[in-house]
Amino acid sequence: MKPVGLNNFHVRKHNKAVFIDLMWRHKQLSKSQLAQLSGLTIPAASKILQALLDEGKLQHSHAVMSTRGNSNGSFQLPSEGPWTLCLCVKPTSIERQLADAQLVPQGDYQQTTINAETPEALLNEIEAVWRQTCKQWPKRRINLALAVHGQVDPVTGVSQHMPQAAWKTPLQMKFLLEEKLGVEVRVDNDCVMLALAEKWLNRNALSEFCVINVDYGIGSSFVINGEIFRGNLYGSGQIGHTIIAPNGLRCSCGRQGCLETVASLSALKQAAHQRAPQAAQPSSKQLLAAWQAGEPWIVAWAQRAAEAIGMSLYNFLNTLNINQIWLYGRSCTFGENWLHSIVQQIDFNPFDPRDALKSKGTNVHFGQLDRARQVLGIGYLYVEADPCAA
Repeated sequence: MKPVGLNNFHVRKHNKAVFIDLMWRHKQLSKSQLAQLSGLTIPAASKILQALLDEGKLQHSHAVMSTRGNSNGSFQLPSEGPWTLCLCVKPTSIERQLADAQLVPQGDYQQTTINAETPEALLNEIEAVWRQTCKQWPKRRINLALAVHGQVDPVTGVSQHMPQAAWKTPLQMKFLLEEKLGVEVRVDNDCVMLALAEKWLNRNALSEFCVINVDYGIGSSFVINGEIFRGNLYGSGQIGHTIIAPNGLRCSCGRQGCLETVASLSALKQAAHQRAPQAAQPSSKQLLAAWQAGEPWIVAWAQRAAEAIGMSLYNFLNTLNINQIWLYGRSCTFGENWLHSIVQQIDFNPFDPRDALKSKGTNVHFGQLDRARQVLGIGYLYVEADPCAA
């Protein structure tokens, strides 16, 4: 079969997608900046810009971004359109960040403590947050983007399993909320939220990287070739359920010795309970404070947890060879020593180039995005659903 090359139509389509991608990342750019970032000439950039202006995909901006000659102004994404209420949802809390049509934050990041004992109660809490936001911005259509802890089917918008929930049955979040609120709803896992935030908001993110969230549980999300990798059953990133201790404690998934049973904050709380079964179980916040105060057994536990995480990462790196890893979650409170213990376990990765640039070796860092931008990441589900976005 004769191979089919790229014709002018496909080249223009690709260049349009590149420009839209750049606009979502930078929000406002001049023609010269777009040409420089895309590698196109100024005349070629002019043609692409005019096509996107004619299609209503971009609009002129009043911002002056060039100091030389006739800049022809700058360009931006359309300012009109639905806004997005980005929520990170757990049965115990809802975090929120509102964003406009360009996914620029509007208002402050907020966190609300809730106590949802049933699926209906959780949906009611989400509805209450949405209606409160709509009341503050009465002239705006506000869609929802939900980041949910646990396994999620992003196509159907079903929360398959929420580890902290009192219920064990799947919850059709997308369908039920769209029926109730009459707006578009998108749902995905909270680690995907972090990966989207890194992809779109971190200028230093590579085209292939991993985010790991070490908190109540341990989850991860992979970006491969610039795309979120979910797997056919949307179950990728379950690093917390890699086996570390085959004869260890029983995990919530039903198996023994998963990483979550030895290195998550839920495991730390269980260890505290075993040490003092008659005492009231301390919160994660109290245990982290005890670690900061130098409580010996927690310091030792954190060291072992870091080594276990590093061991899992070592196996993961030998499988996928992704060399940029961002760590998030409350366990990052354990600080540089904890991070160093993780890095030590993966420092003997045989695929790391010892005689090459460090940028090509494995890099493990604490994530640099604040919580507001982390939550904003889930709003980029709408961008990724747009065929014009790269």
